[in-house]
Amino acid sequence: MVVSVRIRRRFVLLLLVAFTCLSLRLCFGEDRITFSTPIKDSDSESLLCKSGIFRFGFFTPVNSTTKLRYVGIWYDKIPLQTVVWVANKDTPINDTSGVISISPDNGNLVITAGRNRLLWSTNVTVPVAPNATWVRLMDSGNLMLPDNRNNGGTLWESFKHPYDSFMPRMTLGTNGTTKENLRLTSWRSHDDPSTGNYTAGIAPFTFPELLIWKNNDISWRSGPWNGQVFIGLPNMDSLLFLDGFNLISDSQGTISMSYANDSFMYHFNLDPEGAIYQKDWSTSMKDWRIGVRFPKTDCDAYARCGQYATCQALEKPPCKCVKGFMPRNSTEWNRGNWSNGCERRTLLRCQRQNNESNGGGGGKEDGFVKMQKMKVPISAERSETKEDVCPKVCLDNCSCTAYAYDQGIGCMIWSVSLVDMQSFLGSGTDLYIRVAHSELKTHSNRAIMIAAPVIGVVLIAAVCVLLACRRFRKRPAAPVKDRSAEILFKRMEELTSGNESASNQVKLKDLPLFEFQVLATSTDNFSLRNKLGQGGFGPVYKGQLPEGQEIAVKRLSRKSGQGLEELMNEVVVISKLQHRNLVRLLGCCIEGEERLLVYEYMPKKSLDAYLFDPMKQHILDWKTRFNIMEGICRGLLYLHRDSRLKIIHRDLKASNILLDENLNPKISDFGLARVFQGNEDEANTRRVVGTYGYMSPEYAMEGFFSEKSDVFSLGVIFLEIISGRRNSSSFKEEKNLNLLAYAWKLWSDGEAASLADPVVFDKCFEKEIEKCVQIGLLCVQEFSNDRPNVSNVIWMLTTENTNLAQPKQPAFIVRRGVSEAESSDQSSQKASINDVSLTAVTGR
Repeated sequence: MVVSVRIRRRFVLLLLVAFTCLSLRLCFGEDRITFSTPIKDSDSESLLCKSGIFRFGFFTPVNSTTKLRYVGIWYDKIPLQTVVWVANKDTPINDTSGVISISPDNGNLVITAGRNRLLWSTNVTVPVAPNATWVRLMDSGNLMLPDNRNNGGTLWESFKHPYDSFMPRMTLGTNGTTKENLRLTSWRSHDDPSTGNYTAGIAPFTFPELLIWKNNDISWRSGPWNGQVFIGLPNMDSLLFLDGFNLISDSQGTISMSYANDSFMYHFNLDPEGAIYQKDWSTSMKDWRIGVRFPKTDCDAYARCGQYATCQALEKPPCKCVKGFMPRNSTEWNRGNWSNGCERRTLLRCQRQNNESNGGGGGKEDGFVKMQKMKVPISAERSETKEDVCPKVCLDNCSCTAYAYDQGIGCMIWSVSLVDMQSFLGSGTDLYIRVAHSELKTHSNRAIMIAAPVIGVVLIAAVCVLLACRRFRKRPAAPVKDRSAEILFKRMEELTSGNESASNQVKLKDLPLFEFQVLATSTDNFSLRNKLGQGGFGPVYKGQLPEGQEIAVKRLSRKSGQGLEELMNEVVVISKLQHRNLVRLLGCCIEGEERLLVYEYMPKKSLDAYLFDPMKQHILDWKTRFNIMEGICRGLLYLHRDSRLKIIHRDLKASNILLDENLNPKISDFGLARVFQGNEDEANTRRVVGTYGYMSPEYAMEGFFSEKSDVFSLGVIFLEIISGRRNSSSFKEEKNLNLLAYAWKLWSDGEAASLADPVVFDKCFEKEIEKCVQIGLLCVQEFSNDRPNVSNVIWMLTTENTNLAQPKQPAFIVRRGVSEAESSDQSSQKASINDVSLTAVTGR
């Protein structure tokens, strides 16, 4: 009897344990759903794969204000919510009534809500009874509904229904038989998982290419696959395709693209703005590291320059017609609208023969213009010929416009207009574009016409030098001074007269003069690979002096009417300034028509290169950004109050803030700066120069500038540093408000901290971020008298006092006209309007 009781007690205990384990099964991370174990949102249940990397269940996107519930897969053991797949992306649940279960009707995995309302289903035919069906979350992040009939395969899997993430072992591509096309699809926004505007996948061209579409229109393309790489992606070999990247294509239109990686903490993501990022998790950084990104430059935008034109990201302007072609619409082309592209100057031979209006004709055989290191155009065709026969195949076909040869592909020819060409500095393909023979002859004659007088002048100069050497070889050597340099320095000293006593004036002639040849050698003859950037007055190159010192050399453009004035202005200003937050001028060079300025080299380049680049934003954490804001203020205070000269910069912006190896800021580019007299507080000019978006309203509209003009620019930079967004950015969620208007709206709504870049936002910094937003808004107030001076800005930044003045509505400047405008920066990084300068704008 006692034994029987003990047995019953043990049996009851086992039942209780079993029931408890069953009820808590999902809480402990069971990796599968069965007919009897649904997932309920109200109970906060979810699946966890065996490796613990991925979790499947209900979630609400981070920063979402709607609190809608979605079902998806995300990385479990990292602090940043990273969702890689969403089931009910367009049918969210607005409460916690959601249930994920095996349907008793058909055995599919389903999502229901409320009164058993069906929101989503795997929607396949399940050949077994529902109670024998189960769904499992694999270690790869793949959710699978297996066919349980003797290991019969898979009925449904999430990898066959991708969303915005391309995972290791997942396959994208097309099926020539079923016409199925597996593509990535972007979220609508970073906090809205519903279907977005962008898709990405493989296009089954003659030579497969990876494409990104925006609303079914191509927005980016990779160039053809050659068996190892996409040849339109420069220097991608080591960055991307050594990770087991593979593409298989048959002749029936079936193409599959996949990749392998040792870690599942790695994926590609198509973001809501239409860019693909390669990401892998960094345990030390506790963040996703960004590898490659495409599109990367403005030239990557599909057909940026139209037909028969090439795009070069570092050139200004970036678009150029191919030799033998001219703009189809010169007026629009000169305005910077290149979409119409270019057209032939001279018809091809067979076109002339077929043109009855020209009475037939003939002429010599067409030829080819060779373009090196190119992204080849779209719509290449295959020609089964050897490399040496490829040109003849093109010439024998009247409709052939170009050819190229790649070892992995073979001979490619084009029979259509050439669209989406890009010139690379690194790897690329040699492209041969067909032109009339007369175009080749024209260029040859032109070269001879140019070369002949040059050679003649060189020979005459050489003879003169030899005669001079023979005449003066016995005389003692004496230092030779360029007369133009002496005149220039005299003019510089005249510019500063009256600002200081003679005893305090810096002797400008003591500033080192560099020989042009030394600077040319140090920059490898101003090679493109040493080019650091391009301003309105000329390019800047990295160089290294013979003793090993690294330098930055600004070579003023000969075509710039302001180049000489800028050089004088900059030498006058910087040679008299010494401050840790101002870039240091090391010397200059004045030889003949050459005007060069030599600065200390800033290894981290400019602030905008980090602030607005998604791959580098994380380097500037909040403490670094705060230190940069304070450092800019210290440098500006020195200019306004603490130096021997009172200087108004007039072109303060993110691209003119350089960063040293420790990310300390240094103000640069003083070509537009104005030196004020000791008792002068404000000046007026009819020649408004600067950069749109940073100019204060009184300066942009009336030509008045003062310390408060620089303070306005400082405020704009503050808001850019806080938000990680350009001042010209439009916030679609807020009716396309620009940065100033958006910041003002958030401040007015009591949500100033929401302006912060999500990359740097942390709850512990919220009060400091709010204070910095407030200071930025105080600086951009419409009326200059309302703005603080720089010393007050530093006080507000560095004290704990939170009793700051309340900002008034800022000046929301809009563009009216750009005629006769001058700009100190004509670069076009990320197509920003910040590079346009105005003579007249209007506030509202």
